[in-house]
Amino acid sequence: MDTTLRDGEQTQGVAFTPTEKVSIAKALLQFLGVDRIEVASARVSEGEKAAVSQINQWAQQEGFAERVEVLGFVDHTLSVDWIKSTGGRVINLLAKGSEKHCREQLGKTLEQHSADVLQTIAHAHEQGLKVNVYLEDWSNGYKDSPEYVYGLMDSLQHSPICHFMLPDTLGVMSPDEVYSSLSDMCQRYPNLQFDFHPHNDYGLATANAMAAVRAGVSTVHCTVNCLGERAGNASLAEVAVVLRDKMNMQLSINESDLVRISNMVENFSGKRVAANAPIVGSDVFTQTAGIHADGDQKGGLYKTRLGPERFSRTRSYALGKMSGKASLKKNLEQLELQLSEEDQKKVLARIVSIGDSKQTITIDDLPFIIADVLESKDYQHIKLLACSISSGLDLPSTVSLRVDIKGDKHQATGAGSGGFDAFIDAIGKVLDKYGYRLPTLADYEIRIPKGGHASALTECVITWDCGSEFRKTRGVHVNQVFAAILATIKLINIQLHETQATLIKSL
Repeated sequence: MDTTLRDGEQTQGVAFTPTEKVSIAKALLQFLGVDRIEVASARVSEGEKAAVSQINQWAQQEGFAERVEVLGFVDHTLSVDWIKSTGGRVINLLAKGSEKHCREQLGKTLEQHSADVLQTIAHAHEQGLKVNVYLEDWSNGYKDSPEYVYGLMDSLQHSPICHFMLPDTLGVMSPDEVYSSLSDMCQRYPNLQFDFHPHNDYGLATANAMAAVRAGVSTVHCTVNCLGERAGNASLAEVAVVLRDKMNMQLSINESDLVRISNMVENFSGKRVAANAPIVGSDVFTQTAGIHADGDQKGGLYKTRLGPERFSRTRSYALGKMSGKASLKKNLEQLELQLSEEDQKKVLARIVSIGDSKQTITIDDLPFIIADVLESKDYQHIKLLACSISSGLDLPSTVSLRVDIKGDKHQATGAGSGGFDAFIDAIGKVLDKYGYRLPTLADYEIRIPKGGHASALTECVITWDCGSEFRKTRGVHVNQVFAAILATIKLINIQLHETQATLIKSL
């Protein structure tokens, strides 16, 4: 049972619009294939009422009406009538599952609370609603006052209740505690259906869900992307995959839609999914270490049953300082590119070098790197040793640099209307000593890969007017100004090489 639209909406800062709620509800039932969804709490707001009405109207048309549930309260007619007015068919009644809650929050005895619960149940059935009952704070109630829990269950067990839902409301249980307590509940009341509603405060929600299923519960409650109060609820993606892979459970979940619905909820909620979140995180099917790529290349040595294809995803091999030959080959295969062994070594060396300052390089960056490396020459008549750029709004940009020309080191500063202009001013002062002047810029183009992120590599292609011809040089860097600077250094090296004899005379 998915409760993203009810318990998940208790996440700090999350409030779905009616349209978003309807879209998520449709995706959960129609595409992902969850068995039940809990979509709201009764009597919250008019906007909530409108959303629930729209969901129920759609569910009725599609045959999902009895799979849509709404949390209601022990208030006799109020919650029941609110749900009934939206076209709802199921109420999840929130009863007190611990003696402390009953005594201190309600100020009532077990007998009084039981009578109130039965009164609300009776009205729900008069209105044609099916009833499930939550035992709020059941985990603490079972630990601190088990006789209260048994007494409440004894008073309700013969009522027409479909599911008794046992929450670990504060996420305090361990798997051993879940197994022992739920085994007791299932054995004491063998004819009743129990749900388990875990929270993730200790990071044990998925493990606790496994223990609950082993103990005999019929349903586990989850949310998409672990949304929920405090540390959130159990992850729907994690629980579904773990139950299938580790416990051989037959589930209705369509795994190929897990990531799509995760992305939908991420966008609507504004709560970003961690890149390393199991199943749905952006990085979880990325091999970073070169040895892993090598193992996959030679025989799928690092592949498991938890493969990306079952979730409509693909495996990728990160490019960075940890990359090896196999990492590069895997990416070249995906781009349908071929390089000689020698060129692969050069490209890999550049990747590792860039990786020292940029954590990862995307496959979209790779063509930029290849083009830059393959057109580079081995000679380095001028080397950029250091360069600092300062820019400000409505202030001139300044550059301080240090270069090596044929073993001689020079320092210079420059100013200009931008970082690159300031660099041209500074480098020009050094090159004047050698009788060399940069050609005029004819064109200047900055690109990032399609679909690139703000951290993507930048390619700068500069066209130079060299008098008798136009020449293009390319620079690649994570910083677009330095990409242009590298393209400029490349041109200087080319021209110094061509006029080497003349320049040597002038040294």
